[in-house]
Amino acid sequence: MRSIASGRRDSVLAIQRKEWSLATSVLSKSVLPKAAKTTRKTSTQAAALKAQPDADKTLNMILSRLDDMKAEETVTIDLRGKSAFSDYMIVTSGRVNRHVGAIAENVAKGLKETGIKSIHIEGLPNCDWVLIDSGDVIVHVFRPEVREFYNLERLWTQKPAAAKAI
Repeated sequence: MRSIASGRRDSVLAIQRKEWSLATSVLSKSVLPKAAKTTRKTSTQAAALKAQPDADKTLNMILSRLDDMKAEETVTIDLRGKSAFSDYMIVTSGRVNRHVGAIAENVAKGLKETGIKSIHIEGLPNCDWVLIDSGDVIVHVFRPEVREFYNLERLWTQKPAAAKAI
């Protein structure tokens, strides 16, 4: 009888040691400072980075598509250093709603063909102002009246005003 009890006690101690070792490994991972943890890119992350073209290639492809679709008054604004969310912004116009929609659909098709998967499009049903966000490059396609009203070029190209001392 005594040997059975000691065997149970040994197994209970072994289980407790295993639980403790699991707890310490989890604890040690959560207590480590962020700098000590090393991040390693997985093959899917590396493939995704390799598949996405850089901002300049994306910009050139979009400008080529806009030229093919006869977009009017195209302005490219360099946002590097001014904004953390994008590298370039393109503001352009179509003559009427149908032209604005055709331009936006053509640009979106080109982005998908180049391998950019996460494209966000806003305003396509009305086609007054269509926004295409590809990450590195943001494209605004306006009708002329709407573009004049919002005047995004002035907002992003204007130099910041000097702070006034009170």
